[in-house]
Amino acid sequence: MIPRRPLARVLLAAFLLLTAVHLAVQLLGAGAWDRPTQVLLMPALALAVLAAADRPRSRPVAPLLAALFFSWLGDSLPALTAGDTAFLLMVGGFLAAQLVYVLAFWPYRDQSVLLRRRWLLAPYLGAVAALVWLCAPHAGGLLVPVLVYGLVLGLAAVLATGAGAWTAAGGALFLASDGLIALRAFVPGFALPLDGFWVMAAYCAAQALLALGLLGRANAPSAGAAGGG
Repeated sequence: MIPRRPLARVLLAAFLLLTAVHLAVQLLGAGAWDRPTQVLLMPALALAVLAAADRPRSRPVAPLLAALFFSWLGDSLPALTAGDTAFLLMVGGFLAAQLVYVLAFWPYRDQSVLLRRRWLLAPYLGAVAALVWLCAPHAGGLLVPVLVYGLVLGLAAVLATGAGAWTAAGGALFLASDGLIALRAFVPGFALPLDGFWVMAAYCAAQALLALGLLGRANAPSAGAAGGG
């Protein structure tokens, strides 16, 4: 769902431009600009959502905006500290975001692979199980929060399949992005060339696809009665 309103299109273009700048920073290894560009991404996308939404306080727009806010916290808070504390702050922010995404996608669960075409659950279950198997032996004291986050992330990705192809792709990309982060953090010797670039490319694409897919649902004519306010 590409926004119809000119302002929303301009703001979406601004988000895409910021994404391109941030990914260029990743490619060039300009670490000083890494965090400053990253913390601008979710606010830019949230502004585009606000401009595009017919009913900003309706479902699923309000949960979407909350998820983007918590994602911004996950992007920003780790800069305030270091080590395990920074990692826990990141996980905490994104755990809250994924829980809100679960709430946003829950009304569409009947159309998701959780309840229909259950054979398609296999890739999601396999991905989460593989990540746990690879990361758990090396997680130490972070094992419980990592396990909880992995399960919630997998559930959000599964439920995202119920709201359409765009959200399904976004959920899968979010799982891939965070999977790369987990492998990089916990698996000794794991190194993907330009891994920061791939993590952020998948993350930005995931958030954009989730936002546009939920906006399409929210702005659909039939959503007016159910959306509330």
